[in-house]
Amino acid sequence: MNHPGDHGSERSLTLTMADGQTLFVRDWPNSRAQDSVLIVHGLGEHSGRYQRMAQWFRTRGFSVRCYDQRGHGQTPGRRGALAHADDLLEDLATVYNDYAQSQPTPPLLLGHSMGGLVAARCVLDGRIQPPAMVLSSPSLRTWEPVWRQQLAAVLAKVLPSLPLPNGLPFDKLSHDPQVEAAYRADPLRHGWITPRLADFIFRAGDASVADASKLTIPTLLLVAGADMLVNPAGSRDFSSGNWAGNKLTTRYFDSLYHELFNEAEPARSQVLKQLGDWLQKRG
Repeated sequence: MNHPGDHGSERSLTLTMADGQTLFVRDWPNSRAQDSVLIVHGLGEHSGRYQRMAQWFRTRGFSVRCYDQRGHGQTPGRRGALAHADDLLEDLATVYNDYAQSQPTPPLLLGHSMGGLVAARCVLDGRIQPPAMVLSSPSLRTWEPVWRQQLAAVLAKVLPSLPLPNGLPFDKLSHDPQVEAAYRADPLRHGWITPRLADFIFRAGDASVADASKLTIPTLLLVAGADMLVNPAGSRDFSSGNWAGNKLTTRYFDSLYHELFNEAEPARSQVLKQLGDWLQKRG
C-alpha cells in the first residue's frame, strides 16, 4: 500500500494485486464508525462517482471504501480489459480482505451494475463472506442478442483484448439531465469493453441467476424497472430463484432508470429510504 493522499474527508491510496496490477482506491474514513461498506462500481465508470453515496453512508455512521476496478478510472492499464476471466473477482476479494483488516467489523458490500454482478458472483463463489450485501441494478442479464453473446465467447478466445465500444445509452442513466451531462464530461469514464470482459459479464450473470438459491447472506436487491443498460429480467429471475431462501429482500422501482442512487428527486430519496430502512432492520 502506498501513495496516501488526503482531500478533506477523502483519502486516496493504491493497492497491489497478486499479479502486480495496482488498483486506485478511495477511502472516506469515519473515526467514530463501527460499520463500514465497500462499494464496487459499474462498467466504464469509477469510484469518484460515489462521493455523494459515500457521504450518505458516513452520515449514518459508516466508513466507506470504493476502488477503480482494473481497466477503469485511475487504475492503470488498458480500458475495459482483463488478463484473466476472473480478475475482477480476485481483485474484489483482495480489496475486501484488506479493508476488513482495518475495520472493527467486517464491511458490508454494495455493488452497482457490473459491480453488482462482481459482488454477487464473489459472494456466491465463497471468495468473501460479508455480513450483508446490496445489489443495485446488477448486470445479471444483458439486452444484447444471443448471437452477440456467442460472438463475445468466440472473440474472448482469439482476440480477448480487442477494444469495442460498450454501447451504453448515457441518456438512460437517470431521469436527472445533469447526470448525463456530468457523465459525458467526466474525463475518468470510458466507453470501451473487450471480448474477455463482455464474455465474463454474460457468463457470470447467467451463473449467478442459476445459483440464486445458494445465497447465504442478507441481501437487498434494488431493481430499476425501466433499466435500458442491463435487463431487469435478470434481477427478477434471481429474486424468484431465491424463493426458498429468506435472505433476499427485493425492491422494484418500476419507472426508474439504471442509476437508482443518481435518479431525479423525489425518486432518489425514495430509493435511499428503502436502503436506510433495510440497514436499520439489519441493526
